[in-house]
Amino acid sequence: MNRLLAAACVLVLTLSSLPPARAQEQERLDRPNIVFLLADDLGWGELGCYGQTKIRTPHMDRLASQGMRFTQAYSGAPVCAPSRCVLLTGLHLGHAQIRGNMQFTDERGQPAEGQHPLAAGTRTLPGTLKEAGYVTGAMGKWGLGPVGTSGAPHLQGIDQFFGYNCQAVAHSYYPPHLWRNTERVPLQEAPIPGSKKQPEGDVRYEDWEGEHYAPDLMLEAAVAFLNEHKDRPFFLYLPFIEPHVALHPPRRIVETYPQEWDTRPYRGQCGYTPHPRPRAGYAALITSLDEHVGRILNTLDELGLTGNTIVILTSDNGATHGHPGDPEFGTGGADTKFFQSTGGLRGFKGSVHEGGLRVPLIVRWPKHIPAGSSSDFPTYFPDQFPTLCAATGAELPSGLDGVNLLPTLTGRGEQALRNPMVWVFPEYGGQVAVRMGPMKAVRTNLHRPELVKAWEVYDLVQDPGETSDLAAQRPEVVAAAQEILEREMNENATFPVKVHGS
Repeated sequence: MNRLLAAACVLVLTLSSLPPARAQEQERLDRPNIVFLLADDLGWGELGCYGQTKIRTPHMDRLASQGMRFTQAYSGAPVCAPSRCVLLTGLHLGHAQIRGNMQFTDERGQPAEGQHPLAAGTRTLPGTLKEAGYVTGAMGKWGLGPVGTSGAPHLQGIDQFFGYNCQAVAHSYYPPHLWRNTERVPLQEAPIPGSKKQPEGDVRYEDWEGEHYAPDLMLEAAVAFLNEHKDRPFFLYLPFIEPHVALHPPRRIVETYPQEWDTRPYRGQCGYTPHPRPRAGYAALITSLDEHVGRILNTLDELGLTGNTIVILTSDNGATHGHPGDPEFGTGGADTKFFQSTGGLRGFKGSVHEGGLRVPLIVRWPKHIPAGSSSDFPTYFPDQFPTLCAATGAELPSGLDGVNLLPTLTGRGEQALRNPMVWVFPEYGGQVAVRMGPMKAVRTNLHRPELVKAWEVYDLVQDPGETSDLAAQRPEVVAAAQEILEREMNENATFPVKVHGS
């Protein structure tokens, strides 16, 4: 403690002895950059460092070897838009503005290109960092409000945006256009649809490929952002679209995976577009994501930024679920059972069971986070906002729902106790979940009175697969979950959820 105090005194004396401009420059150099890598529908078991054996993910595995890997990390929601809302506002689903994937409608009641928007004046993580002197960028899928609404990226703290504004458009990797801030950027005259069936005939790669591959363009924009802003603190948010279907992976990667995986083509019978080799195609999407991560990490190395940059990698929700259109293929042709994408957890995307919420989380910050370390401290998306404020010195807004993870990440200081984790999800029948220590209470089908389920209780330390319901033996856990939800659920007329008492 004395050595730390002495070091702090030396730092204060050094800064005070510098001219004002030099002191400001030194402070700037000491503030870490942030690169936040958000995959789309990447399952908890889909990385090598989380037990995956079929899909190659060397760059993400390397990131884990250089930082901390969390084994009990959760997303903000079991689907895209609300999870991103939770991440960027630091408010769990009981307090979040956006709790589902609702498409925005214009003043005529017509569907618009984007989802329900964040409100004007929303306090967001990028906006807070921008106020603290950071330049902010986002390249990828936004999904929190179209251009022309209060939720557009440039109105929510993003200085430079390039990518998809709408999640539905992002179903195609060869879309008609992307957005650069408020500018619509045309990509191809013959875009490839995100959804179409081909009941007969040969399923050929070339019929489902366009001229300009959106992921490559967004990656180049991210690299350009790093080069342009290497001399000042930055926050770069990269919400990648992989491995969300449709299956539009680079053919060169598909061909590196075993031919024997695929005995028949996927014809679009489970939604999205056909693909000649669906299992290899899905693996290729994840390996393509891994290549993107590698490009970002290598760029940080080349620019000399690695040592002072926090890199965070996670996913917006669990792996893609099944589909009644075919017993072999899941939604969009993604056979996540073949890859054991949930790592043995129950449920998939759209579920508040573990497979829909538990996600990879890797954090690297050289000289601060021990390389090759792991943590079983339970954490979820609301924790990112206070953690990054603490790491950067940005002013922490009041009323956030998460806890600062720096003590766990760095091994310094005392980790704050874990608040109960709350999910209030109106879609997929209406669901709620509360995690309190090792115990988790779940209730589903809340909006289907004839199918509504009783409360379920699981001990996640003893039973991470949620196979043994303890509700009958642990009624006090149900009572505690109900009390927490009553306290932690704001009314939300746009995304209502009614929690039945028993």
